[in-house]
Amino acid sequence: MSKAIEAKKHVVTEIADKLRASKSTIVVDYRGLTVAEVTELRKQLREAGIEFKVYKNSMTRRAAEEAGVADINAFLTGPNAIAFGNDDVVTPAKVLNDFAKKHDALEIKAGVIEGQLANAAEVKAIAELPSREGLLSMLLSVLQAPIRNLALAAKAVADQKEEQGA
Repeated sequence: MSKAIEAKKHVVTEIADKLRASKSTIVVDYRGLTVAEVTELRKQLREAGIEFKVYKNSMTRRAAEEAGVADINAFLTGPNAIAFGNDDVVTPAKVLNDFAKKHDALEIKAGVIEGQLANAAEVKAIAELPSREGLLSMLLSVLQAPIRNLALAAKAVADQKEEQGA
């Protein structure tokens, strides 16, 4: 086999491995962004621990079939970039959605969230979710409320008995 075919097979395998490993994969159309805007987007994604790459659509389609997420192939038209999030489901969607709100040229096309195809609206809905830490703090405040109320009631009873005794 020629070296070019070997190189292409290697790239397809690399993409397929990333698709399998990532919890959240989002496909975006970046046409119309300036070089400075793309650099800014890459910086924000890198700081969040998200890999952002541009691959040929034909290679990405083959990799998606190999990884078992061929549903995404319908969205692989035109110039695309793919964000791979390995740690968190919400963070890639949140970073891309926030950037898209400020820059109209960036269009979220679709995503694969934990192996399931998500259209642009679903990706944007995921982006609106609070972060993991935010959800945990909400849960903690809900769990603390009954204990706090019990403590306040016990204090009120103690104060009342103290007033009656005095």
